[in-house]
Amino acid sequence: MGPAIFRLNSLAARLIAAAAIWTTLGLIAGGVVLSNAFRNAAEDSFDARLAVDMDGLIAAAEPDPEGGVILQDRFVNHQFDRVYSGLYYQIKPVTGQGGQISRSLFDQVLRVTGNVKRGAISYGFATGPENQDLRVLSRRVEFPISATPQPSDTRAYIFMVAGNLQTVDAESAAFDGTLIWSFVLLGFGLVAAVFLQVRVGLLPLRRLKDALARIRDGSAQHLEGKFPAEIAPLAAELNSLIEHSNEVVGRARTHVSNLAHFLKTPLSVLASEAEAEPGPLSDQVRRQVDTMRRQVDHYLARARAAGSINVLGNRTPVDPVLSDLARVLTRIHAERAITVDWDCPAELYFRGERQDLEEMAGNLMDNACKWAKARVRVKALRDGARVILTVEDDGPGLSPEDRARVGNRGERLDESVPGSGLGLAIVRDISKLYGGFLGLDASALGGLEARLTLPAIQ
Repeated sequence: MGPAIFRLNSLAARLIAAAAIWTTLGLIAGGVVLSNAFRNAAEDSFDARLAVDMDGLIAAAEPDPEGGVILQDRFVNHQFDRVYSGLYYQIKPVTGQGGQISRSLFDQVLRVTGNVKRGAISYGFATGPENQDLRVLSRRVEFPISATPQPSDTRAYIFMVAGNLQTVDAESAAFDGTLIWSFVLLGFGLVAAVFLQVRVGLLPLRRLKDALARIRDGSAQHLEGKFPAEIAPLAAELNSLIEHSNEVVGRARTHVSNLAHFLKTPLSVLASEAEAEPGPLSDQVRRQVDTMRRQVDHYLARARAAGSINVLGNRTPVDPVLSDLARVLTRIHAERAITVDWDCPAELYFRGERQDLEEMAGNLMDNACKWAKARVRVKALRDGARVILTVEDDGPGLSPEDRARVGNRGERLDESVPGSGLGLAIVRDISKLYGGFLGLDASALGGLEARLTLPAIQ
């Protein structure tokens, strides 16, 4: 498929582009979901660690007789002792003055916002030292006052533990970076996989194209090979269309042949009657019959060639055609001892009908034999996608002015040589139908050189 993949109107490009867009959107959506899920998991883990620190803080708290709070160091996280360490606590009585703060807070006070209570613990946020974003967990705890006569007297405190969310942010950023690179590589991998899948999936279409090219070049007569179930009906329909086209052309050729026989018989009768009754009228009839024969031959040749050039699968080896024509013409001109030499590669093929090649090459070679003194030389070769057929003779040749006129329909420069005078015109007309052309020049043998260019099988 190659460059066709990158064309905007390419089916492969559309499939790959659609897959790439949906893959990108899917990976972005999946990345956002995973990133949020990891962030929530990291925050939950952070809250769990703060809850453990709060449990340790509460376990370390012992009431004094006056209802105060005394902390035992063995239960307290030592990060509370480092200034601005990122882990802080604050114990504040619900009513009245007093309370304690951690050394890490130094002279700061936690002011909590956005509290949400879940069970016994409230969750909120605060701005800590050095503008740190803090996650704050708070819980209400009551301590008994043993110094009062009433044993039921208690004093309530709010225990708060706060942690710097920078840890969560760093973990989330690291995860997001890994996630982005992973998804980028995954995206490229998926697009590459889609690219390969599209190429493999569209291989049957390439095989179908190649099969059609072989038919067009004449290498095959119909679509060959097995195709997937989705393409097999198309291949079958194309084969049916090719067969139908061949049948239509065959019927047209049959009608052309029938028309030729129908016209030639009355013309032969008219010519015979004219010869039987000599006179001015018979001479006029013979001339008109001769003109009608030439025109019939000319237009029938054009009709036959026009009907055959569009038939798929036409393929004609050149060497057998030249060999047969040389042998026949040598016999026809045996009395004049004309030698016909030909040179043609065995693997050279004309992309067209054998009958048309015989018509063109036969007219050129017959014309050369008529004017040659003793020798006709024929050479065929390949020039890229073209067959170059050269026919030379050692006859008198033609002047540049005569070469420009000789190919015109019905125009003859010399009536002494038998023929209709339409041979070169027919050759030119048929070659044009095949996209070729005929050129005339002086031959190295001394006579005329006819150079015919036709399409070749690659």
